[in-house]
Amino acid sequence: MTKMPPHAFDAQYVATLREVLDIAVENINEAHRTPATKAAMAESIVRNAAEGITDAEELVTVAIRAGAKPAP
Repeated sequence: MTKMPPHAFDAQYVATLREVLDIAVENINEAHRTPATKAAMAESIVRNAAEGITDAEELVTVAIRAGAKPAP
């Protein structure tokens, strides 16, 4: 697991996080691909990235976990 100190995300890193979200969304059940579920997945990506996780595969995994069930 690669970690980095918390910092403000630059535009390039935000673009990378968007790509991570797109990949994660493609890996959940199509019926769960609602705006609320995508928001929960994005939140989990940003939260983990803010904690210093930079490994894209790990971020995809946590996002998929967050999107595994439909959001309430």
